[in-house]
Amino acid sequence: MEPGAGCFLYYAYGSNLLRERLLLNNPSAVFGAVARLQDYKLEFGHHQGRTSSVWHGGAATIVQSPGDEVWGIVWKMNTSNLSSLDKQEGVGGGIYVPIEVSVHTPEGKVLTCRSYQMKDCVCGPPSPQYKQVICMGAKQNGLPADYQKKLEAIETNNYAGPVPIMEEIEAAIKAKEVHFA
Repeated sequence: MEPGAGCFLYYAYGSNLLRERLLLNNPSAVFGAVARLQDYKLEFGHHQGRTSSVWHGGAATIVQSPGDEVWGIVWKMNTSNLSSLDKQEGVGGGIYVPIEVSVHTPEGKVLTCRSYQMKDCVCGPPSPQYKQVICMGAKQNGLPADYQKKLEAIETNNYAGPVPIMEEIEAAIKAKEVHFA
């Protein structure tokens, strides 16, 4: 799987594991592969200690950690969606920085992808809604069962208020179900 002209590979490990979430702002995204990022671990936190106004809890990031691994999805995307992806990840506000990572597919391919890492991360648990989207994406794309169990075991902050983006995601899922019915 090569990015090709006018395309790039994006490695998602958080809410963008879920196809409907990613497609809200990035309509060119096409599933590429399940892949493993070696020597990193998944963490949740707040940029400079500020809670995510979108998810009302900690957001996912990756941190170098020898011997650990993070499973995720490689999406092939049109470069026309690069600015919308950067905007979604808060690059302009300095929340996340784009990084280049090499990930391994179960077939043994190594792919070079764009991914994102939170700057100035202060650890903090995610909202139940954010965790749910990550777990739904992991299941939707068949990430390894033991990794899905690890995601399911993540402690949340028990936030119970409104999360408007969840309504958008649920509407997108329902629309797809109606479309295929």
